[in-house]
Amino acid sequence: MENNDYEIGMIGLGVMGRNLVLNFADHGFSVAGFDMDRAKVIQLKEEAEKRTIYGSIVLQDFITRLRKPRAVMMLVPAGAPVDAVINELIPLLAPGDLIIDGGNSHFTDTNKRLKELADRNIHFIGLGISGGESGARFGPSFMPGGAKDAYDRISPILETSSAKVNGENCVAYLGPGSAGHYVKMVHNGIEYALMQVISESYDLLKRGLELTNYQLSEVYSTWNKGLLQSFLIEITADIFQKQDDEPGSFLIDKILDEAKQKGTGKWTSQDAMDIQVPVPTIDAAVSMRDISAYKSERDFASGILFGPDYKIEGGTEPFIRQIESSLYFAMITIFAQGMAMLKTASAEYKYDLKLEEVAKIWRGGCIIRASVLENICAAFEKSAGLSNLLIDPYLSKEILNRQDDIRSIIKTAVENGIPVPGLSASLAYFDSYRSGWLPANLVQAQRDYFGAHTYERNDEKGTFHTQWNHI
Repeated sequence: MENNDYEIGMIGLGVMGRNLVLNFADHGFSVAGFDMDRAKVIQLKEEAEKRTIYGSIVLQDFITRLRKPRAVMMLVPAGAPVDAVINELIPLLAPGDLIIDGGNSHFTDTNKRLKELADRNIHFIGLGISGGESGARFGPSFMPGGAKDAYDRISPILETSSAKVNGENCVAYLGPGSAGHYVKMVHNGIEYALMQVISESYDLLKRGLELTNYQLSEVYSTWNKGLLQSFLIEITADIFQKQDDEPGSFLIDKILDEAKQKGTGKWTSQDAMDIQVPVPTIDAAVSMRDISAYKSERDFASGILFGPDYKIEGGTEPFIRQIESSLYFAMITIFAQGMAMLKTASAEYKYDLKLEEVAKIWRGGCIIRASVLENICAAFEKSAGLSNLLIDPYLSKEILNRQDDIRSIIKTAVENGIPVPGLSASLAYFDSYRSGWLPANLVQAQRDYFGAHTYERNDEKGTFHTQWNHI
């Protein structure tokens, strides 16, 4: 290998970066890696074995190893660290070189960096990556956005290194600008929502039915063989089997009930509000992570605020089947919310997203992969302009057949004091979307009453204002 002949460089050799380097090398590509942490470079060199991999702790040395025009990928924390790396790279790069941001950057930051680097004739790709440690090592889902010719330069690496489903690569060029990072943001919002409704099912089974961890693992393992087959259900079944160091105890029971977040779910909710797309289950998931952080307050409140007993009476097996059905209902509505957001954002930000392609690359490698995505792909294949998955003939039938189950589950949960905001939001989304009339006319009348915001009528065209009787 010539000193300056490595096909791609990787800045950041943490878990994701190191495993992607090994993945790329496994598929025949020569990769140079850089990290300021000498221990991480040493670890990469040890794991590289006979692969064509070079590691360095000196940025300039790393850059000189790359084939021109250079392609440099970053896997560093979003925000200021990305800008810091770019600022260090600029003096070392030349016009025509390419920087790839593989982190979870906010799409507005990606737009800004694209413009600033374009002024220097340096190409930039915002690359969403999902799959965690295992995905990075053996095949993630890649979500690239930016200039098409820039993507074409690295497409052979991404396509061969991505996950595969039915012989199809879990990567596709998504669109210009920040399309890739935007799709990854919505992916993460969907991820938040799916995790929330799964946690609610766990609450119903644990506090409601008092199932043991062994029983819980069996339930989720069974569900993963049916309609709910997905990565998140699969790992949930595994989690309940993990024992703690103390004999007879399980790790899940020792984990503090405070869910952390890095912001991508919140970003999804924020931008959904900006472009006026309802994503209530994602919103509920973000809020529940927030309320989980109030641990000390919740502990205090539990001693003075009383409600129904958590124990659910009745047949166990029928109730478990209803929860499974309710989760499938929620899963479809969550994907419907996310895809509706992508459809609107595509027009708003001129991404020209192909939603069938998005669904296809989510089928493998990524955290939200699920068997239902095959039906979602089919829905967009039949109707590329589908406004909402809930009106697809097949998926609408699936939803309608399960609405009685989710209504029953939510009713039982409310009667027994078990919070199910994600399931409730999913049902409310369905009921609101299917309603030809909503009480928004009263909201608009109130707005006109106190603020003269005007209103429209349903019996004639125009905009109206009324001088209401003041109290």
